[in-house]
Amino acid sequence: MTALTTRRKTLASCHGVTVAYGSGDARVVALADVDLAIQACESIALWGPSGSGKTTLLHVLGGLVSPTAGTVSWKGDLLSSLDAAARTRARARGIAYIFQSPNLLPHFTAFENVAFAVDVAATSGEGAGPEELLSLVGLAAKLDALPAELSGGEAQRVAIARALGQRPELLLCDEPTGHLDSDTGERVLNLIDALHDDLGFALVTATHDADVAARSDRSLELSDGRLVDELNARW
Repeated sequence: MTALTTRRKTLASCHGVTVAYGSGDARVVALADVDLAIQACESIALWGPSGSGKTTLLHVLGGLVSPTAGTVSWKGDLLSSLDAAARTRARARGIAYIFQSPNLLPHFTAFENVAFAVDVAATSGEGAGPEELLSLVGLAAKLDALPAELSGGEAQRVAIARALGQRPELLLCDEPTGHLDSDTGERVLNLIDALHDDLGFALVTATHDADVAARSDRSLELSDGRLVDELNARW
C-alpha cells in the first residue's frame, strides 16, 4: 500500500454531529452540526478557547460521548448507533487517549502502568512490550518508579507509552501539555510528533494554543461548538 493510499483512507468521521445537554432554558449546545473526516496518518489540531467544544469533539470521535444528533463512524462502523459496551469494544480496535493529566495508577510502577494497557489491548503475541515502549519514550531507567517519584514530564511520557501500548491507529490528545511548564511541554510535543511520524498513527490534538495547533497538518478552529475555520499548517 502506498503512503498516498494510506493517507486517503478515512479512519474516523462525524456528520452533522450535535451534542446538547439539558432542555429548555437550561439547554447547552456543546457541538453544533459538525462534519469532520480523519484520514489515516494525518495530524489535526482542534484549536479554540475553553468551552469551544474541543474536548467534546474528541470524546465524540473516540466513542466516549454519543451525539444528540448526527452520526459518528470508526473504520466504517457507526459508533453513534452502538450501546456503551459496544462502543468500548470498538474503541479497543485502535483508539487511544492522552489526557491533560497523566492519570497513572498511583500504586503501580511505570512498567506496570504500561503493562496494564498492553495486556488489555493484546490479541496476539505481536507488538511492543512495556519495557520497549518506555525505552521508546526515553524512560528505560524508570521502569520501577512509582508515579510520585516521576517529574511531570516523565509521568506524561509514561502516559504516552501507555497509549502506545494500545496499538493505536488514532491517538486523541486533550491538551497534553496543559499541566507542564513550557520547556517540558515542548519536549513532550516534540516526542508526540516524532512518534506520529515514525509509527504512522493519525493524531488529533485539542489545544487552546495557536502555536501548538500550527504544528499539525490541519488546524481546525472551533467556536461555540462549531467548526468555523481551517488552516493548512504543515502542508
